Amino acid sequence: MATEFLGRSLLTLRDYNPEEIEALLDFSIGLKKEKASGRRPERLAGKNIALIFEKPSTRTRCAFVVAAVDEGAHPEYLGKNDIQLGKKETVKDTARVLGRMFEGIQFRGFRHRTAEELAEFAGVPVWNGLTDRFHPTQALADLMTVRERKGKLAGTALAYVGDGRNNVANSLMLAGAKMGMDIRVVAPEELFPDRELVNEARKSAKDRGGKVTVTADVSAGVDGAEVVYTDVWASMGEEGAIRERIRLLSPYRVDGSLMGKTGRADCVFLHCLPCFHNLETDLSRENPDIREASEEVFESENSAVFDQAENRMHTIKAVMIATLTGIARL
Repeated sequence: MATEFLGRSLLTLRDYNPEEIEALLDFSIGLKKEKASGRRPERLAGKNIALIFEKPSTRTRCAFVVAAVDEGAHPEYLGKNDIQLGKKETVKDTARVLGRMFEGIQFRGFRHRTAEELAEFAGVPVWNGLTDRFHPTQALADLMTVRERKGKLAGTALAYVGDGRNNVANSLMLAGAKMGMDIRVVAPEELFPDRELVNEARKSAKDRGGKVTVTADVSAGVDGAEVVYTDVWASMGEEGAIRERIRLLSPYRVDGSLMGKTGRADCVFLHCLPCFHNLETDLSRENPDIREASEEVFESENSAVFDQAENRMHTIKAVMIATLTGIARL
């Protein structure tokens, strides 16, 4: 089946079928090998990329910048105080201005609707670097990392443990289901994912021979898991909920005991980062119980968190090349 990427946005992996996701992963893995070999074909030479950031970032910003520069494009960082988006100017007007000047736009911010409006009116591809609902470029890097570590996606059991209704959990559940994985969301009932998304993911999983389970039972949820994934307990903008999240999520901390419940010595640990795994940051010193993963697990040989971080660059590069040039294979 031929894949058509040229001119398309990436707002959520809902909009990409399993064959297209597989093609992007194949392309990403090829680009990673190409970069390691020292080759730089500069497929995006002469193109300008707008990077809109309402929320700060380490991995998303660096991944987009390095990916763009590697391929010969010029990335322009636009922080929340650099442009008039949503303040003196509507999203619609900003989209139409930027679409006249740039070949592609990355948006990382709060409302998913903002990303949708940018894509509706810009006339160029818009890539979601994170919104309140979805984080598709992260999910692509996650799938790439699982494939590298486990050799396949279909049938692989991945347990996401923690806040089950955040953007990472949403994207991972939908993407993993599309690829026929055994996806488990392990969370307190108060933080279960949206029922509509769960039903959508279950339909996709059924079509591909996969499975989606949502449970509050940690032992049952991680039993047999080949991958355990977690994220911070309070996302950006939710700092006021930290004490309540600690109360709800302390039983879901990923430590040696939880990893032992998988029954698999080769269980891989994933985290999208940043991670509170020690007491060396201001927030974790102030709230020592906020650590969603233990230092033991984070620094273990089973931890692939820095592979994930690097893979953000390769998957983002694949998405930009595919949607700006139509090239999706080496």
